[in-house]
Amino acid sequence: MAETLDVVVVGATGFTGRLVVEYLHRTYGVDGPLRWGMAGRSVERLEALRRSLTASDRDVIPIRQVDTQDAAQAAALARSARVVCTTVGPYALLGTELVAACAQHGTHYCDLTGEVQWMRRMIDRYHDMATNAGARIVHACGFDCVVSDLGVHFIQQKMHERHGVYGRQVKLRVQRMQGGISGGTFASALNVIREAIDDVAVREVLSHPYSLNPAGGMQGGDRPDAMGARYDADLASWQAPFVMAPVDTRVVRRSHALRGLPFGDDFIYDEGVATGPGATGYLRALIRSAQGLGFMALLALPPTRYLISRIAPAPGQGPERDTIDRGGFDMLLLSKHPSDSALDLMGYVRGSRDPGYGATSEMLAESAVCLALDDLATPAGVLTPAVAMGEKLVDRLQANTCVTFEVSED
Repeated sequence: MAETLDVVVVGATGFTGRLVVEYLHRTYGVDGPLRWGMAGRSVERLEALRRSLTASDRDVIPIRQVDTQDAAQAAALARSARVVCTTVGPYALLGTELVAACAQHGTHYCDLTGEVQWMRRMIDRYHDMATNAGARIVHACGFDCVVSDLGVHFIQQKMHERHGVYGRQVKLRVQRMQGGISGGTFASALNVIREAIDDVAVREVLSHPYSLNPAGGMQGGDRPDAMGARYDADLASWQAPFVMAPVDTRVVRRSHALRGLPFGDDFIYDEGVATGPGATGYLRALIRSAQGLGFMALLALPPTRYLISRIAPAPGQGPERDTIDRGGFDMLLLSKHPSDSALDLMGYVRGSRDPGYGATSEMLAESAVCLALDDLATPAGVLTPAVAMGEKLVDRLQANTCVTFEVSED
């Protein structure tokens, strides 16, 4: 009988999966308290990856063969691990059987999906099953949406510690973001667009501000996602739409709803890209807005979508290692005091590696380790990073990764 592992990384030989495996090997080794292994469709590729690591360790890292679309194989994998950590996307096409198996067998699960329509399906199908089985199913454990979800958790906890109240509004503004894109990420985005074009119900889920909230909790004060340039008087800066806002905001709102609305039923959360003050900032916001809308329009048309897909990275491809290491991000968070603007609190989430791959691989790996090893006094079900792991994951990221959380004293 195969050894029961703490964590098994599915898709280990893919672009992001390999980064996750390398991080686990570098940070936790193979003889420590964390028992982890690798899984994928090809045993030969898994063995080649194992040989590429330190020679003395190569025969120690367990490997598992699994086709994520095979229900029996997914169930066998779920039974052999405490946490299934998967990088295999598009998740709407390749991830459902793994979620179903983990929800049924009480195995914790984490992934990198930003596919809101698929997350909604997983909530509807498997939240109750996972709750009954004691499984924490945690989507969006990378740059989307750990930075937003844990960033709001962090700044709101600091607001409460200092002033005894939570902010009634939190704003996230991208100040810097530098990195590349992989073929897997592009394939997932294309699949979301195809589903939205073909199915009006998918379009409704993608556009609803509270589409990931529990049934009955779909109302609040949040506006639809910004599509153009807007001026933010609180930060004295123009802002443009942030490409990940339609995902991040839904996850943050689900976290708030699952916790029982501690920030108030009128809590508002929004995201944007800060482009600066004055005419220059306005022009930058206009250009970024036009670029984003234009690119989405091109992806919506079959001929141009096909041409873009031909020149985009293929699945398994991604940015060069030096691009990953030179990348980074700075995200500003403003928590607005409910009655006294002089007590508003500002903080930052920063990363010193490419957000989508360098930082994301570290966030996903630590999410898996947190689910496997930490004593979490949190519920089961289809959750969010903040609800499932909260402060424990913040501490792990601060201690072990390139990601930092801090409060501004200015």
